[in-house]
Amino acid sequence: MKKKNESSALYGVIGLGRFGTALVKTLAGAGKEVIAIDKCEEKVREVRGDTDYAFTVDNLSEAALKETGIQNCDTVTVCIGEQVDMSILTTMLVIKLGVPNVISKATSEVHGEVLKRMGATVVFPEADMAVRIGRRLIFGNLLDYVALADGVEVRRITAGGRVLGRTIQQVDVRRVYGINIIAVERNGHTNVEFNADYTFAEGDTITVIGNVDKIDRFEQDLEE
Repeated sequence: MKKKNESSALYGVIGLGRFGTALVKTLAGAGKEVIAIDKCEEKVREVRGDTDYAFTVDNLSEAALKETGIQNCDTVTVCIGEQVDMSILTTMLVIKLGVPNVISKATSEVHGEVLKRMGATVVFPEADMAVRIGRRLIFGNLLDYVALADGVEVRRITAGGRVLGRTIQQVDVRRVYGINIIAVERNGHTNVEFNADYTFAEGDTITVIGNVDKIDRFEQDLEE
């Protein structure tokens, strides 16, 4: 089992429902080492082809968690959203074991607030997916987004409308909208070192960062 001071990061996933299992497979598929834990042997067996560190743990006590080596992880994601008491207790134990980055799945705002106060980063998978789908329906040119703190987002948007045939300097999103372009994509290639004279063409993708309302205004203008 790798320790924290080794160069390769070690990840932990506790709870192998659909969210947790997908997370294990995604991390393992990217070549990351993952400790996967669940009380259901069948669910653990499902990920044994993806990781050598898949454990069936009936009782998520501090001692049982330590036996799996979870304390050696750089990041642990607690995916026990439905059992709120177990989610909170497990998150507390993982934090107590000294894992530097703990992410916990929450099913309600109150649940999430408790987890945040304990020091965990909170995710709401179902709500986040609903928001993604809603945004894609509202803005037909939205490809993907990442929500940051304080109302800031990073979004990938299909270039269209008034930006086509114009340069980055002419569009001047920093002055007009108060947002910044951080990458442009064309024909499957991403460019983060573009010049102000880069001219937008059909099929380009623009990645921008800024406040939500300002990016919304930019997207709305693209459709006109």
